[in-house]
Amino acid sequence: MGHSPNDRPSPGSPAAAVGMVVASMASIQLGASLAKHLFPALGPSGTAALRLGIAAAVLGLVWRPDPRVLAKPGGRAVLAYGLSLGGMNLLIYAAMARIPLGVAMALEFTGPLAVALLGSRRPADFVWVGLAVAGIVLLTPLAGASAALDPVGVAFALAAGACWFAYIVAGRRAGGAVHGGTATALGMAVGALLALPFGLAHAGDARLSWGVLAAAGGVAVLSSVIPYSLEMAALTRLPAKTFGVLMSAEPALGALAGWVVLGEQLAAV
Repeated sequence: MGHSPNDRPSPGSPAAAVGMVVASMASIQLGASLAKHLFPALGPSGTAALRLGIAAAVLGLVWRPDPRVLAKPGGRAVLAYGLSLGGMNLLIYAAMARIPLGVAMALEFTGPLAVALLGSRRPADFVWVGLAVAGIVLLTPLAGASAALDPVGVAFALAAGACWFAYIVAGRRAGGAVHGGTATALGMAVGALLALPFGLAHAGDARLSWGVLAAAGGVAVLSSVIPYSLEMAALTRLPAKTFGVLMSAEPALGALAGWVVLGEQLAAV
C-alpha cells in the first residue's frame, strides 16, 4: 500500500499512541454493550443515529469546526472519513442485533486486518497478523455452532469491516490534512447525517424519554466522543498497519464486554 507524505506518522510517543488505542477500544466496547440495551426502544439504526447525533453535537461544541474545510484540500478525506464512520456504526449495530457482540466484532475486524496485510512487508509483520487471525478463529464459532449464526448478521458485520478499512485509511489522510479535532467533529457530523434517515425510518415514532436520552448520551460519549478523538490522535502517530494490528484486541474486548455486561456466554476456548 503506497504512502503519501500525509500518510507518514507524525512525531510523538509511540507508547502514548498505543495507550490511546487501548483506551479507545475499551471505551467503545463498553459503549457498544450499553447500546444494545437501547435496541428495544430505538432499534439498531435509531440507536446509531441518536448516538452519532449527540456525539456530533458534543464535538461541535468542543472544537467548533468550520464546515468550509470540506471545500478545501483535505475536505474529501474528511468526507470519506465521516461516511465510513457512519456506515460502520449503522452496520455493526445491525449485526449486533442478530449475532453476539464478540462474534460481530471478530467479523468486523476483517477491515483492520486487511489494512495490516496490505501494509505489511517484513516477516515479523505477518506473524502479528497471523496471531490476530488466530484470535478471530478462536472467538468465532466456525465449527458446529456456526450454523446458528444469522447469515444477515454475519453479512452486516463483514460490511462494517469494509467500512472500518475505509475509516482507517481516510482517517489517517484526514488527520494529516486538517486539525485532528476538526476532522473528528466534521466527520462525526457527516456520519450522523448519513445515519439520520435510517434512524428516522426505524425509530421515528419512538418515545424519547429522559432515561433513553441520558442512556444514549452516555453511549455517545463512550462509543464516539472518547474513542474517535483518541483514534484520530493515534492515527497521526502510528503507521496504518500497526494501528490495524493493535485493533485485533477489539474482538476480544467485545467478547469480554458482552460476557460481563450482556451475559453472552463464552466457550472455554
